[in-house]
Amino acid sequence: MIKVGIFSGSFNPVHVGHLALANWLCEFEELDEVWFVVSPQNPFKRQADLMDDRLRLEMVQAAVKGYPKFKASDIEFSLPRPSYSVHTLQALETNHPDCSFHFIIGADNWELFKHWKDHQTIMARYPILIYPRKGCDNIVIPEQYPSVRLVHAPLMEISSSFIREAFKAGKDVRFFLPEAVRRHYIHI
Repeated sequence: MIKVGIFSGSFNPVHVGHLALANWLCEFEELDEVWFVVSPQNPFKRQADLMDDRLRLEMVQAAVKGYPKFKASDIEFSLPRPSYSVHTLQALETNHPDCSFHFIIGADNWELFKHWKDHQTIMARYPILIYPRKGCDNIVIPEQYPSVRLVHAPLMEISSSFIREAFKAGKDVRFFLPEAVRRHYIHI
């Protein structure tokens, strides 16, 4: 079985923090691959703030190109909207029976996880790797779910919203984006 970490997100845009975290998870959590699942509509985010779905997918594809452990996925583009992680994981499991899927989630989202659609199904069926986020220090993991655990990845204080705001303010944040993504982004 191929151990695949599912890293879902808006990736609006994808940045070096996303890539560094995924790299860390592959190397230190023994995942064989990390798949970046571009979400066309997160139920908890405003649609108006998102760049075009295809553009975000192209940026992720450009960011991961050439690194064999990373893959860009558009699976949620063909699923009903809004995108629910439980449906994504089930579709991936059906389409890729040779893979063991591990769900990657930030500590900030973990705090809201109990409000997610069918969150108990996700906890029961898929290992969950919770990565640190600034301001989320008191993570509680239910004892009945031993496959849910906090990983000790480096704290990444870079966010897509920070990059968008910096660009709007005319700031040069070129080193926060992979070069291939920056080339896409500056033309928007």
